[in-house]
Amino acid sequence: MVTHRDLLDKDVARICTFPQNAVESFYASPKFRYPWTPDQVMKVVEQRRSPTVVVDSEDKTIAYSNLYDFELEEGCCWLGNVLVSPAYRGKAVASFLVEVMMKRARDEHGCTRMKLYCHNTNTKALLLYSKLGFRPCGSKIVLNHEGKSIVAIEMEKNLIESPAI
Repeated sequence: MVTHRDLLDKDVARICTFPQNAVESFYASPKFRYPWTPDQVMKVVEQRRSPTVVVDSEDKTIAYSNLYDFELEEGCCWLGNVLVSPAYRGKAVASFLVEVMMKRARDEHGCTRMKLYCHNTNTKALLLYSKLGFRPCGSKIVLNHEGKSIVAIEMEKNLIESPAI
């Protein structure tokens, strides 16, 4: 049984342990340096909205995400920093977290659309976002953690059709 709540200070150090290497760190936050530090996370949190964690039945933090770059006249926001504890990967926690973030964007911020970037080398995330109804709508070339060019795929979902949690 998992649930969600707003990020608390006590969650930050644990979130920093989720990326297991520079690749995972890059996928979750291209601007962060691996290993993550609480300062890195808190600097981003200050600029974002709805920092959210998923917790297990013992209130142990197992996933994290936030929202950013609200374009309210267009009814759009962006999903950022989606990351799940290694022990909970493959257990539908990421799906639950993204669905929570879609609901929060729609219900708390009045958004009708959500966008995200997913790197072309992150197959698991591309499959997840596609399963949840996100569709490619653009792309850009970015440098990965090794300074090599890859494609960041822009994906979008209409939140009016999102399932209720």
